[in-house]
Amino acid sequence: MVTTHNLGFPRIGRQRELKFALEAYWQGESTLAELIAAASNVRQTNWQHQAALDFIPVGDFSFYDHVLDMTFLLSNLPERVKGFDGHELDNYFRLARGRSQQTNHPHHECCSGVRAGEMTKWFDTNYHYIVPEFSHSTTFQLNPSRIINFIQEAKASHSRIKPVIIGPVTYLALGKAKDDTNKLDLLTKLLPVYGELLELFIENGIEWVQIDEPILVTELDSQWQHAFNTAYHHLKFCKINILIASYFGQLKDNLYLATNLPVAGLHIDVSDNQSEIQPVINLLAPHKILSLGVISGRNIWRSDLTAILDWLEPIANQLKERLWIAPSCSLLHVPVDLANEDKMDKEIRTWLSFAIQKIEEISLLGSAINQGRGTLQDQLNKNKAIIETRRSSARVNNHQVQERVKAIHSNMGQRKNPHSIRVTKQQALLQLPVFPTTTIGSFPQTKEIRSTRNKYKSGIVSFTDYSQAMKSEIERCVREQESIGLDVLVHGEAERNDMVEYFGEQLNGYVFSQAGWVQSYGSRCVKPPIIYGDISREKAMTVDWTVYAQSLTKKPMKGMLTGPVTMLNWSFVRDDQPRSTTCKQLSLALRDEVLDLERAGIKVIQIDEAALREGLPLRQELWQDYLRWAVECFRITANGVEDETQIHTHMCYSEFNDIIEAVAQMDADVITIETSRSDMELLEAFEHFNYPNHIGPGVYDIHTPNIPNSQEIKQLMEKAAQRIPVQHLWVNPDCGLKTRRWDEVIPALENMMKAAYELRESIVS
Repeated sequence: MVTTHNLGFPRIGRQRELKFALEAYWQGESTLAELIAAASNVRQTNWQHQAALDFIPVGDFSFYDHVLDMTFLLSNLPERVKGFDGHELDNYFRLARGRSQQTNHPHHECCSGVRAGEMTKWFDTNYHYIVPEFSHSTTFQLNPSRIINFIQEAKASHSRIKPVIIGPVTYLALGKAKDDTNKLDLLTKLLPVYGELLELFIENGIEWVQIDEPILVTELDSQWQHAFNTAYHHLKFCKINILIASYFGQLKDNLYLATNLPVAGLHIDVSDNQSEIQPVINLLAPHKILSLGVISGRNIWRSDLTAILDWLEPIANQLKERLWIAPSCSLLHVPVDLANEDKMDKEIRTWLSFAIQKIEEISLLGSAINQGRGTLQDQLNKNKAIIETRRSSARVNNHQVQERVKAIHSNMGQRKNPHSIRVTKQQALLQLPVFPTTTIGSFPQTKEIRSTRNKYKSGIVSFTDYSQAMKSEIERCVREQESIGLDVLVHGEAERNDMVEYFGEQLNGYVFSQAGWVQSYGSRCVKPPIIYGDISREKAMTVDWTVYAQSLTKKPMKGMLTGPVTMLNWSFVRDDQPRSTTCKQLSLALRDEVLDLERAGIKVIQIDEAALREGLPLRQELWQDYLRWAVECFRITANGVEDETQIHTHMCYSEFNDIIEAVAQMDADVITIETSRSDMELLEAFEHFNYPNHIGPGVYDIHTPNIPNSQEIKQLMEKAAQRIPVQHLWVNPDCGLKTRRWDEVIPALENMMKAAYELRESIVS
């Protein structure tokens, strides 16, 4: 009998209940008890959705981030958040976002602001985690109350549960040493605490624990491979069944290591490639469980169940009760429920599968193996018919788009002259001071903006009224920026719901969900568009709004676009052609928009590639091919303009030091990056690489309500100036400002501007 289980479930709630509960608490509009109750309701609902499985996960729920949960479980807190009184959740939020609940009392314990933990991408996904911090003084101590409470809560209604925790080796690998500490030296301190936790699980009646070690699909040197052996030979003395879970790729050179660890079971991701299954079976001891991630936990396409059963059934016959099946990874990366999508195109909707539907697919596969296909033939026939309909649909393919991609030539990605010549022409046109200031694009999206946009989409207000409301907001943004004194302005993006969805709505080949929300970090959710067919642009998407904004000011106005690689990586992408082909289609559509903006008189155009780094394959052997076509696609989009047009790009929360040469090859005139949370550490790459163009290191952390003072900003820029020529530096926030409030944004930007003035004076003197 095959065993069915799941590695993790989305924790935001079917209708984003957790998001709204968190934000209400942070704003002081609800109590901690109400937040805890709302979270409990989400967990109970999630477990019920998974009740058909043999094992349900516990510990996959998080109030903000599962890596941060592990940091608190291990009491690995930075000094800046130690010593606070009050509820632990307030301290948890303090490290997550700089502070917890907003109150009217400036000295209220919840309102005490600190520097939030550094945030970066979770492997090659768009999920962000809070980076663990290590130093010579790091100690670990078990703090298990939250996960034990979750276990007891789950056991009240479900008989077979499986706690989920991050493994000790992956936890160390994900963290950052704040001094010259060797992270692996901390393993001997860490393992006894993991041992205590496993013993506590046993005391609470737990038979199986899932320990996530996704770094097993990355290149590991001998020291890190040895760390795995050290860790699990230490933990093997705990009388609990350990299932090590790897995902996001193949084990490759870690295959022998993973199969020979002294654990009860191993989970591998085989959703896209089944070539490692038999080698793993051959190496796995006959008493060990093999869990196969048979459907993708990262895409939203309905699985071809018949095709899966064709290769899965022989394995089931071989392994019998030793076989477990599950999604490839946690379902954190897909929306909760397709049933919410009653307005989506009906045909395309049948091609999709969200988290609840993926659980149903796993359950159906389990039943087909355990009971025989014949008992479920109607369901399998229906699934097969849907798969065939999608494959043969004329809506997917556009001959003209395909021919245009074939006609791409190398000159399309080349500027007329190198940056050293372009910059002189751009400066003559723009007349910018040293340390020029700008923002990344968006300004606060107020309730009024969102309400007006929703009313327009629902047909409640006319386009004329909607347009006037958006223009009023654009004018407000322009006037505020002029008052502050910024040098290069933006229109604020009031008309945009999301930096990807806004463009996808105006491109052929996309379809959109109503409630397909996916957690990006904390309460921040995104609703990725779905690319189902060939991409093309029918008309200009941003020109009218940008030209209107430029008409309000004599200062340069940036045109704001999302780049092709980010459009790709932040969408759910069709799986029937190479991602590079889809990306080239996007680059051609966006190239048309760039050229339209230039023809309309916009001389500064920002093409955000926030997700370029996260699309990097986890295996370095695959990097070169990805970077080749990713950089090519950006250049196709950006480089058809004249020398005088200044091209900006933006990357946020990406450790790109190891791809700095590829970033330089993009040949953007100005790149803006996140550096505030990392205290300019990301600029270390520029100590050894002479980056030829201009750069704006972010000095205002927009993911926290804390307002930086001018001295803090000035000090960050002075650090940047130690590595980068002053003439190449811009001053800007680290990301867009849509999630912040005006009463936070204005003083922060005023302080940023004050710092820029002081920096200019210091240069003159």
